[in-house]
Amino acid sequence: MLLCCGEALIDMIEARGADGRVSYSAHVGGAIFNTAIALGRLRVSPGFVSGLSRDMFGTQLLEALRASHVDVSNVILSDRPATLAFVQLTDGHAVYTFYDENTAGRMLDASALPDIPETANALYFGGISLISEPCGEFYAALADREASSRVIALDPNIRPGFIRDEARYRTRLERMLSLADIVKVSDEDLNWIVPGSSSLAEKIEEIRARGPRLVILTKGSAGASGWLPTGEEISVTAQRVEMVDTVGAGDTFNAGVLAHLQQAGALDKAALGDIGADLLRDALAFGTRVAGVTVSRAGANPPWAQELEQ
Repeated sequence: MLLCCGEALIDMIEARGADGRVSYSAHVGGAIFNTAIALGRLRVSPGFVSGLSRDMFGTQLLEALRASHVDVSNVILSDRPATLAFVQLTDGHAVYTFYDENTAGRMLDASALPDIPETANALYFGGISLISEPCGEFYAALADREASSRVIALDPNIRPGFIRDEARYRTRLERMLSLADIVKVSDEDLNWIVPGSSSLAEKIEEIRARGPRLVILTKGSAGASGWLPTGEEISVTAQRVEMVDTVGAGDTFNAGVLAHLQQAGALDKAALGDIGADLLRDALAFGTRVAGVTVSRAGANPPWAQELEQ
């Protein structure tokens, strides 16, 4: 089992009527939630670890997870409210405003970590759940506890506007990078993590020096590259599709890569050290393929496995 550990929230997506008035519709979302949904639809049988509300939005999130075959036995329920993210779309690109004070997801405490099932071979972290307190420490402590025996995958998916204490967040992120076996970053993430005028290749080497076996860089329409434990770079091109919006694209890409590695038996501490160029290339290509479907339709709506088989 691949456990996705992080935020689930409600995306309030902007719509503008013929009269020019703006309204918002509620959609399930969150970076880690989206990846869990995509993995479930790709027949990987993922699990989900997060704090969810018992309110109507939390119920909506739980129902969506179950509908996509995600195990929710490790979800932590509370009477706190759900996190809301208001989404403005400009030329298909999303800008977020978060409402996250005192929510079920944010208030997870590192003193009450869940028992992880023995069937879980990998844990996936990232998103805004690593930024906020106290849940950021909850997830960092969980990764620290499990890293010796399970694969740790990380996508920081950095939202600079959401960060209030940059020094504290950078410290936590460095800790997570040192624990991770797989790190995926966008070019924007990479430039934030490693500021300065160095090239992307030089910054990737700085990330690799922190210890991950695989490092993956997404470059939007320019495709994606991955670096093997040997340092060899593998690149793939992006899928050419008619884009509707980019909501959930990176999350779905992650699911495609992880699903391919899981199905190949490579999400294992020892196996990752021996991963070859062909397997990584195929995983990156599958990630771009499923992400291409997501950007071709509105919202974070990852494809089902049967869609890809047609």
